[in-house]
Amino acid sequence: MSSLYIKIADHNCKIIQVSNEFLPFLLDRFPFPNDQVEGPDLNLRINHGYGTPFEDYEVKIIKKEDHVVYLRKDYFIEVDSSFRNATISAYDELALKHALMNLYSSFILHHNWGLLLHSSCVMDGDQAHIFAGHSGAGKSTAARLSAPRKLLSDEATLIKVTDRSIRIYDSPFRSELETVGYKEHVPLSSIQLLFQAKFNERSQVKQSDAFMQLMDKVFYWPYKEDEVVKVLEFLKKIVREVPVYDLHFQKNNTFWELIS
Repeated sequence: MSSLYIKIADHNCKIIQVSNEFLPFLLDRFPFPNDQVEGPDLNLRINHGYGTPFEDYEVKIIKKEDHVVYLRKDYFIEVDSSFRNATISAYDELALKHALMNLYSSFILHHNWGLLLHSSCVMDGDQAHIFAGHSGAGKSTAARLSAPRKLLSDEATLIKVTDRSIRIYDSPFRSELETVGYKEHVPLSSIQLLFQAKFNERSQVKQSDAFMQLMDKVFYWPYKEDEVVKVLEFLKKIVREVPVYDLHFQKNNTFWELIS
């Protein structure tokens, strides 16, 4: 096949080669650049049939002089030291989605763009609101109950962090809920740490506590120490600029009365 371009947030990815088994997945999940692409941000080859079915999330990282390898039982990633050229080999579509999340999270961290946060995110008006929490806390539930508000993510939220703003992009890394592919980026207004309850209550969290609560919600696979430092600096800026709340919520949409 001829090369295919997909777009993730600000970045144009050129698919130089892809196995036929994965082509429908890419065409269904990822938007395409609206304008002619002068030069891709990332060149990518994608192969089918590597490894074994998903067993666990453990990723082994091998740092070489001119490239990095990320190795899981169901996928293999090799990317050059500039994070501009990569090859993914994956067992199936689930493995490919996880591999792309791994690669893209590492790519945006390497290029000081931002973070991929384990959370859901919903638009209310022209503002974005994140829902985070431990496994089973209700991230997808809160996103589903937020309809008809636009959904920006249900599993992995794309957060761009600059000196001027913190903004959210539509995420193609979906778990359960589909997207209409919202093309604009919007400012992040709040972060909710979720707790399912018999009542609705929302209270602001201190910045230091918010920082600690969000640390284990970031998708990242650091291959050197300064990558960890980048994650921490991004998180510090986010909790300084964006209020974080504990949100105890009922399983209905009335919790939005505390947010809007």
